[in-house]
Amino acid sequence: MRSKLNLIVCVLTLPLPWLLRRVLLQIFCDYRLHPTSRIGLSLVYPDELVMGEHTSIGHLTVCKGLRRLHMGANSSIGRGNWITGFPAENKTFFAHQKDRVPELLLGAQSAITHRHIIDCTSAVHIGEFTTVAGFRSQILTHSIDLMDCRQSSAPVTIGDYCFVGTDCVLLGGSVLPSYSALGAKSLLNKAHAETHCLYAGVPAKRVKSLEPDLKYFQREAGFVR
Repeated sequence: MRSKLNLIVCVLTLPLPWLLRRVLLQIFCDYRLHPTSRIGLSLVYPDELVMGEHTSIGHLTVCKGLRRLHMGANSSIGRGNWITGFPAENKTFFAHQKDRVPELLLGAQSAITHRHIIDCTSAVHIGEFTTVAGFRSQILTHSIDLMDCRQSSAPVTIGDYCFVGTDCVLLGGSVLPSYSALGAKSLLNKAHAETHCLYAGVPAKRVKSLEPDLKYFQREAGFVR
C-alpha cells in the first residue's frame, strides 16, 4: 500500500518545480529530503527515502520495489539507472528468506554514474567515497537456486574508496573490499577480503596490490575532476 501511494504522489508531482515537489514528497510520502537534495525527472518511490545534504538523482532513473533508499551526504545517482527490488511483504517468492531486506544504502561522497542496472532484491550496500563508474554495470542479488529449484537472493557489498569499472557484473553474495578496484567487464561472483587490490577477470580474481598512498584513496571529496 505504501509503495502504491508513493508512486501516485511521485507521478502527480513530477511536472512541478523541485522545491514544491520536495515539500509534497515529504508531506505525503514521509520522505526525509535535505533542502539541498534534488531529484530530476525520475520515478523514485521506495517505501523509505533518505537523501542527505547535496545529494542528487539524475533524470530518467527508476527506483521501485525497495523498502529503503538511503543516500549519504554528497552522494549521487546519475541518469538512466534502473534500480528495483522485490517487496519483502510479497511472499510469492523468497518466502524462505525471512530476513531479506530490499534496500540500497549509498555512502557519503559516493556515486553511481549512468545507465546501470541494480537489483536490490537483497540488500546492496555501497560504502563511502566509492564510484560505480562508466556504463551498463549490473548488480544482481537474486537468481534461481538450481539445487532447490527456487528463487533465492543474497546481498552485495562494495566497501569504502572502491572503484567499479564500466560494464561489470556483481552477483549475489559478492563483496568488493574497501580500497579496491574492479576492472572493466569483470564478473565478481564471491566475497573477497583483501583490501588495496585490483580484482579483474571472469570470474574476478586478485590481479595485483594497490598502493595505499594512491590519491584516489586519499580523497576528501568524492567527485573526481
